[in-house]
Amino acid sequence: MRYRVWAPRAREVSIVLEPDGDRIEMEPGAGGYFETDVARIGDGQRYWFSLDGGPPRPDPRSRFQPEGVHGPSQWVDLESFQWTDPAFQAKPLASAVIYELHVGTFTKEGTFDAVVEHLDHLEALGVTHVELMPVAHFPGERGWGYDGVALFAPHTAYGGPRGLQRLVDACHARGLAVLLDVVYNHLGPSGNYLGSYGPYFTSKYRTPWGDALNFDDRGCDEVRRYVRDNAKHWLRAYHIDGLRLDAIHAIFDQSATHILADLAADIEALSIELERHLVLIAESGLNDARVVNPKAIGGYGVDAQWSDDFHHSLHTLLTGERDGYYGDYGKIEHLAAALERGFVYDGRYSAFRGHCFGGDTATLRARQLICFSQNHDQVGNRAVGDRLSATLSVAPLQIAAAITLLGPFVPLLFMGEEWGSHSPFLYFTDHPEPELREAVRRGRRREFASFGWDPEAVPDPGDRQTFERSCLDWGERFSPQHARLLQWYGRLTELRRAHPPASSGLLRDTHVVFDEVERWLTFERGSLTINCHLGTAPRSWHLPSQAVLLASGPTRLVGDVCELEGPSVVICIRTA
Repeated sequence: MRYRVWAPRAREVSIVLEPDGDRIEMEPGAGGYFETDVARIGDGQRYWFSLDGGPPRPDPRSRFQPEGVHGPSQWVDLESFQWTDPAFQAKPLASAVIYELHVGTFTKEGTFDAVVEHLDHLEALGVTHVELMPVAHFPGERGWGYDGVALFAPHTAYGGPRGLQRLVDACHARGLAVLLDVVYNHLGPSGNYLGSYGPYFTSKYRTPWGDALNFDDRGCDEVRRYVRDNAKHWLRAYHIDGLRLDAIHAIFDQSATHILADLAADIEALSIELERHLVLIAESGLNDARVVNPKAIGGYGVDAQWSDDFHHSLHTLLTGERDGYYGDYGKIEHLAAALERGFVYDGRYSAFRGHCFGGDTATLRARQLICFSQNHDQVGNRAVGDRLSATLSVAPLQIAAAITLLGPFVPLLFMGEEWGSHSPFLYFTDHPEPELREAVRRGRRREFASFGWDPEAVPDPGDRQTFERSCLDWGERFSPQHARLLQWYGRLTELRRAHPPASSGLLRDTHVVFDEVERWLTFERGSLTINCHLGTAPRSWHLPSQAVLLASGPTRLVGDVCELEGPSVVICIRTA
């Protein structure tokens, strides 16, 4: 077995074997690498690296950290897994329904194998892609995963490498693709040993979490290679079908070729090599079409990006919230703009930001935007992690589902949303260092000042009960109210699948009619017309002569007139 490690500042590097502490000296090579052949390291062997005789450190490319982020690495023969999915192909994003889940709270067991037990539910719901929140090993047993430090190693508490391989194989057996959330803008503060190996970070830029990863400063070539290799590792070794890049607005790179463009090119090439449909999705807070535009016109070539504007427009209409960044939204015209242009702020003035924000969306296609009424950020970054179901009745929840699932974009659902789960999704961590745990607790309380939320009401992220409260209660979905909403979600995914859009997919093909005073909105998607009444006053809709009707809320059909007594959605399905 040949081992290599990049340590350009070191004079000598050794492999330290567990449990006896034997040291094997590595030979210096080109470009700051050290390497050696080690026949003694096989599947299951635990080991460290030691630089210049210093304390042992985990492997920067460790495949498994069975004793946590501060423990030794363990070699795992990933190629020996017996896959059963050679014929599987992910559905294209244009026809996708994505389901975001957190492995630790999706079930009480909190493991990859426990997720498998509920895949039949997702298949029946009409999901096509399961999106896992980050699983790269992070400190402690519980956390969101965005403070991962061992980027090549699936989290041990979830089931490690073998558990992830079993989950992906089981998903593929049911026709479900798997997307993985990865974090390339920062690493967590606990167990982050990359800086001791080389210039993985730069002080040129600052992120909200500390120094940025070094993509354009001295020594950046191998850092870029590390991230690109990591992306391909998940797709190749674990048969993952695509990656979701966290917060790319915090990825800084002034190179001639941006790291995102490199990643997009790598995944395109790997897709051809493996003969599998692979995708790259970005979370971006920039409202910039350049992220998904082709490289030929100056873009990065990413397949799709999240649209927070859609969420904020829908959320403010349903809840009436206007604090913080929600102050830029709240009118039906904002939701209409999001449906027609993808972004509300596409160069318009943003009062919250105090300047014009966003860019032109003329080149965008609907399949390049991922939209949602809820996700881990928009629920978990609230003071008490409350979902829409905590304050809204079934009727507005049905409206949110209809606009999201039948809108022109790629819909994303957040775990438990489909039955109106009453479990909150809170922010939780498990840092072993008391000072770090206290810093996180204080920081979370400071964050909520602009929203007017009581900081004392924010649960302690380090309290195990905060985590346990966030676990889904799967028994809820059988109660009448929850079952009614779950059935509605299933009908909507059926409609989306049965009635694809008749347009070219360009945003300009979506036309929205609305009335700000009477609070209603109508738009078409192929042979579907979605009529949403957001007001409390009664309203009537004249229906087409040849149409099948699907309605929610307090509605009554009199001839060809549908009478609505409150918030409702009426979906007309043209049959001729």
